[in-house]
Amino acid sequence: MPVFFHCYDTALGCCGIAWRGQGAIVGSQLPEESAGATRDRMRVRFPTARESDQLPPAVQRAIAGVRRLLAGETADAGELLAVELDESGVPEFKRQVHALTRRIPVGQTLSYGELAARLGQPGAARAVGQAEGSNPFAPIVPCHRVMGSGGLGTGFSAHGGVETKLRLLRIEARAAGQPVGEQTGLFG
Repeated sequence: MPVFFHCYDTALGCCGIAWRGQGAIVGSQLPEESAGATRDRMRVRFPTARESDQLPPAVQRAIAGVRRLLAGETADAGELLAVELDESGVPEFKRQVHALTRRIPVGQTLSYGELAARLGQPGAARAVGQAEGSNPFAPIVPCHRVMGSGGLGTGFSAHGGVETKLRLLRIEARAAGQPVGEQTGLFG
């Protein structure tokens, strides 16, 4: 089944999304430094995909959800949780990490260790970190809500690194109704 991709504007810049069929999402991309760089990243990630403006309804809903999230217009993760992901090429452990990560409420965070414990594998914090670092569905799978034991200083694989992660968390904190001055509690 052919794969398609589309790049679209958000409050943070140009994001990308890839799908097959009637809209099973095979990948999502946070903004790169420019729209052209995002498009190039999508072409590298999905070399056989065709760019398309013909968006199935499921893809339109996913894009709308990402736009609202990145604009800070939602305090509810349910909209993106409803997005169907095609994880057929994703190992089972990473699927489990993605499933739990998707359930972290907007404006909240967990550590890799906390996520590992919730998976019933308390010694798997490093494996959780690796799964988050290779997340093919950001921000639909909100890996920015998961921290290393060192907090924000542990890195973030999206363009802009830790600054992008901090920006996403601030947007979400506002959407969840948390005063800016109290956001530090999210990161500790």
